[in-house]
Amino acid sequence: MRNEAGSLPALLDSVLEQSLRPAEVVIADGGSTDGTVEMARGYGERLPVRVLELPGANISEGRNAAIRAAECDLVAVTDAGVHLDPMWLERLARPLLKGRADVASGFFVADPRTPFEVAMGATVLPDLADIKVESFLPSSRSVAFRKEAWARVGGYPEWLDYCEDLVFDMRLRESGCNFVFVPEAVAHFRPRSNLRAFFVQYYRYARGDGKAGLWPRRHAVRYLTYSVGPAVAAWGWANRKGLVGRAALALVALGAAGYLRRPYARLLPRLRGLPASSALFAISQVPLIRLTGDVAKMMGYPVGRVGRTRKT
Repeated sequence: MRNEAGSLPALLDSVLEQSLRPAEVVIADGGSTDGTVEMARGYGERLPVRVLELPGANISEGRNAAIRAAECDLVAVTDAGVHLDPMWLERLARPLLKGRADVASGFFVADPRTPFEVAMGATVLPDLADIKVESFLPSSRSVAFRKEAWARVGGYPEWLDYCEDLVFDMRLRESGCNFVFVPEAVAHFRPRSNLRAFFVQYYRYARGDGKAGLWPRRHAVRYLTYSVGPAVAAWGWANRKGLVGRAALALVALGAAGYLRRPYARLLPRLRGLPASSALFAISQVPLIRLTGDVAKMMGYPVGRVGRTRKT
């Protein structure tokens, strides 16, 4: 965590409410200046909290330091900025305690406060129906594993500042760890509240992809789509009076509709109870969120690739 005074009470209060209390709570702080550390230590009378002060540490370094300091054989990992379902830890721990798994993959859902955040959650976060259990890589917002498995793969990759949990997951799979998906072990977190913050988030994610060498085909398809799509649309518009021009415009429209279909399918059920004006606003934001995320990825990925080449 770093400068999480605004969100930390929700997280630690949700830890207090767990049906299975943790034996220890180890927090890594990356150099907070807003009273976060003092706030965390203030929970010491109610929780077995230990805070490691690690100014300048990246996410991987912080996670590894906290896990290394933990005395337990089973470790559950989450982030500041979330709150946990009351049975989160019990559900994650169950397959580990029964010896059925080395890694328990929890789930995460949006906790939106505004119509924009409703649209953001629906656009960027999967529903359970979207998950392919056999290939699911858990976010470290909601995961538990054996400390021995963490040590076997060398922990989180400290050379990565983002996407570290995906690389960690892949190494665990490659090492032969048995993963069990526990979708009811839910962490709730608030999506980014504006396009600027979302752009920065996805730029960093894509930079991490590039640095780790992840998903090159997926990124190549995105570059190709954004190169060909606008060109076809412009040509079709210039020739819209002809049959071929209209066909080109229809093809682009169908492609865009297909690209937006799943976000809208997730969004529509979440609009229930919203005023009509808020619902319409949320609907209007989905294409902007998609476009912003794609631009951020196309800008961040090559920066990461350069960093990978230079081994920085």
